[in-house]
Amino acid sequence: MTRTFRTAAVIGAGTIGLSWTALFAAHGLTVRVSDPRPDLAQAVNEALAQYTPHLAARGLDVTGLADRVHLTDDVTEAVRDADVVQENGPERLEFKQDLFATLVREAPGHALLLSSSSAIPSTAFTRELADADAARVLIGHPFNPPHLVPLVEVVPGERTGEDAVRDAVDFYASVGRTPVVERKEIPGFVGNRLQNALSREAVYLVEQGVVTPEDLDKVMTNSLGIRWSTVGPFLGSHLGGGPGGYRHLVEHIGASMKQMWAGLGNPSQNEEEQERLIKAVESAYGSSTYSELTETRDRKQLAVLSALDSADKEEN
Repeated sequence: MTRTFRTAAVIGAGTIGLSWTALFAAHGLTVRVSDPRPDLAQAVNEALAQYTPHLAARGLDVTGLADRVHLTDDVTEAVRDADVVQENGPERLEFKQDLFATLVREAPGHALLLSSSSAIPSTAFTRELADADAARVLIGHPFNPPHLVPLVEVVPGERTGEDAVRDAVDFYASVGRTPVVERKEIPGFVGNRLQNALSREAVYLVEQGVVTPEDLDKVMTNSLGIRWSTVGPFLGSHLGGGPGGYRHLVEHIGASMKQMWAGLGNPSQNEEEQERLIKAVESAYGSSTYSELTETRDRKQLAVLSALDSADKEEN
């Protein structure tokens, strides 16, 4: 790394912020968490208790994890000595504008200022900042929960400095994430746009009565989910073309692929259809609590990650 990160400020202690907190602390950072929620201490304690086994399963030393986490409802106090700030506030432009105006004023001049924003690019909420301040602000968008899912989309704004981009990549790599730099701002970034494209077709297929929500999930988890956990869409297609690769695939089935693109659905999702879909999803999964479903999800995600680790070790 080109610089050392010792102290991280986590601004916003919702689901994402709590997950970041556990991850950063597990990698030895001092973490200062700020959120006005009255149950902040309880929320952090419960999150650390829930996530500690996950982190230990990933081979991290979780001894004294809670001792490295400090709480405050004051943003200024949280960022005072920070080397890096991870913002996880509401997805509202005005909120982020006001918050980052505070962050650039109160955080040390060397602090890297990152936002977990899932749709709003940093250029939109740094317009009123001076060039030198905007230069250290960029998006570090995780996938939920970030202490388990490795991807972080690193998205610089129009005035973000190259040093900040490099430092963000180094920082996320240092806490075991897989940072991917996206060189053009686009609403939703890459991951959420791909997810939404698939979700749109999933809603359409259920809306048209082709498949139930539960069976559509079975299709994904027993086919594309397995494939895409090991290779992405392009490598998967390259392999689908056999020895001739992606070129062979495009030359032989490219026309039918384009026809299928043209026929992809556009769900109406009027009020009646939306209510029907909600009830169908609730019927499929409503018998389990949120905690039960997330525990199952995280247990399975840990199993996938462990299996991929083993495969990588065998390959090397």
